[in-house]
Amino acid sequence: MLRAVLLFPALCLALLSASFGARAAMEIQVVGGAANQIAIAIVPFQPAPGQPTPALTDIIANDLDRSGQFRRLDPAGVQPPTLPSQIDYASWRGRGADAIVVGQVLPAAGGRFEVRFYLLDAVRRTQLAALSYTIAPGQWRATAHQIADVIHEKLTGIPGAFSSRIAYVQKQGSRYELRVADADGYNPRIVVRSAEPVISPRFSPDGKRLAYVSFEDRKPIVYVQSLADGSRRKVAAFKGSNSAPAWSPDGQRLAVVLTRDEASQIYLIDADGGNPVRLTRGGNLDTEPVFSPDGQTIYFTSDRGGSAQIYRMPVAGGDARRVTFTGGYNVSPALSRDGRFLAYISRDEGRFRVTLLELETGQVRVLTDTARDESPSFAPNGLAVLYATVVGNRGVLGTVTVDGRTRARLSESGVDAREPAWGP
Repeated sequence: MLRAVLLFPALCLALLSASFGARAAMEIQVVGGAANQIAIAIVPFQPAPGQPTPALTDIIANDLDRSGQFRRLDPAGVQPPTLPSQIDYASWRGRGADAIVVGQVLPAAGGRFEVRFYLLDAVRRTQLAALSYTIAPGQWRATAHQIADVIHEKLTGIPGAFSSRIAYVQKQGSRYELRVADADGYNPRIVVRSAEPVISPRFSPDGKRLAYVSFEDRKPIVYVQSLADGSRRKVAAFKGSNSAPAWSPDGQRLAVVLTRDEASQIYLIDADGGNPVRLTRGGNLDTEPVFSPDGQTIYFTSDRGGSAQIYRMPVAGGDARRVTFTGGYNVSPALSRDGRFLAYISRDEGRFRVTLLELETGQVRVLTDTARDESPSFAPNGLAVLYATVVGNRGVLGTVTVDGRTRARLSESGVDAREPAWGP
């Protein structure tokens, strides 16, 4: 059963269809919010002639909505300020605003735009941030994400993750595609296109490379590919199966699952594929490794106790200790970058859902209300989990905050996406 379910993502790839276009019309649905949200007024920026669409403030608002940390106030009915000197703080406080965002977009030489952005504390009547960007039209969305990151950090004390990227797999016609996109699913680009399945993408810690598994040689082989120039190399192409790559925090090594000696076991290899060292032993099925943030521990899925559970063991070798005890089936571990949380897929009454374990306290909570979740992956700031699920017989990508209060779905009509990974 463990083997069957762990192969489920690969089998689902056979059902994938359609694709995100370079300017995909994504639909972002957000449900819920944090218990104590920051009330923020995002005033539409003064526009420049010929500026791209959608407006910067629309992109910023969508980013902040997905975080669940903010409650947006409707700025309608107020003369929109574009500079801090034009803000009537009493009026905005009367609407309940804690913070105000204003700005301008001005034409610049060479078809570029100058974006001026201000973040104001409505309670203290002080300026928290003032930044200016001169950008090409192709940098429009990236600039909006950067502004949202600044807002998130200034108001919560935690860096935003809106400028990060995600990877996922879908099928285009009869071909499989591994894609990298913005964190909100827009601006995807194809990294790999293959007539055979591609699964298990993983970003390197610096975000410059992807490790993944391809079946193009009629067997699973682990590749590492540069995102800058597209060059790639086989790093695990041993006898039998090669799967489930995971990067060490320093980017120097990979944990991979090989069947070169017996049943699936975890090995450590150099990032260029050299020096394989076996880590787990026995006739068990050990798979889905992931490193702890300090690189000293490996978490993995194993059936050594009779059912699929998550274990951990020292990278230097030693005894494996069971980590998950709630429920009879827990797979696909993912660790937050601060090492505080473990996300995984837990089966309960036939439903596969994203579940969160706080490692220090042992507190467990189910984060999703769907039934066919897979591939959890933490945001760089540890505040949300990216995952895939099935809605209406097609795969969609979703995010959920670690408190479980805010869920968002990133989807496009007719598109199926699976195997997501959140990069730096």
